[in-house]
Amino acid sequence: MAVRKLKPTTPGQRHKIIGAFDKITATAPEKSLVVGKKSTGGRNNEGHLTMRYIGGGHKRKYRLIDFKRNKDGVPATVKTIEYDPNRSSRIALLYYVDGEKRYIIAPNGLEVGMTVMSGEKAAPEVGNALFLSDIPVGTVIHNIELRPGQGAALVRSAGVFAQLTSREGKYAIIKLPSGETRKILSACKATIGTVGNSDHALEQSGKAGRSRWLGRRPRNRGVVMNPVDHPMGGGEGRASGGHPRSRKGLYAKGLKTRAPKKASSQYIIERRKK
Repeated sequence: MAVRKLKPTTPGQRHKIIGAFDKITATAPEKSLVVGKKSTGGRNNEGHLTMRYIGGGHKRKYRLIDFKRNKDGVPATVKTIEYDPNRSSRIALLYYVDGEKRYIIAPNGLEVGMTVMSGEKAAPEVGNALFLSDIPVGTVIHNIELRPGQGAALVRSAGVFAQLTSREGKYAIIKLPSGETRKILSACKATIGTVGNSDHALEQSGKAGRSRWLGRRPRNRGVVMNPVDHPMGGGEGRASGGHPRSRKGLYAKGLKTRAPKKASSQYIIERRKK
């Protein structure tokens, strides 16, 4: 997947770098796998604004993604590679031999016409979903479950991957993209390969309006507010505002917020790198 750098014909085009759509083979999504998606505008069920800086944006349809890959032993053919407005990665439409259709996150190297499968009988090849107990040590993986049968929760963004480094009893040792090394039950599933659209990190919006299309409203800094609005507000001239903190007064940039007795800490072998 490449990126396109536009010529500076207008101020908005000058710094614009966007993803190329050359690998995308279909424009309209599969109708049976699409549901409506309601925009909240940052409001709760009473209409009160609870999340600031959200609103507007283009209307979206939600594509139902198969994160569980529980159709074991049934081969499927990749019919299309599609754009999904709800995620940074591309998605692939699978046609199973029994007639069912499902979307999956498209890994790097997955092409139209290829065959993928999940379960114990599947080979450790790109796009196949296997139990961690069946994946060879050292394999690059994504779409990792945290609990058996729950569905993929980790490593789903564009261009990311994890690595199965070793095994320890009933656990597999996984090195995650953040640098964290943790234990995950070997009965959990993962998909072979790296998530596609790796050039997503190189994209530059080029103008503020592009953020508005994505549903992001202007975000003003706490330092420029008044003391009544933010702990860092107020002061004569351009005052720095003291120690960085949130609107609620909690320290930002360095304060550890993870619960010290969190249950999942026992599975973390090495914390993520700062």
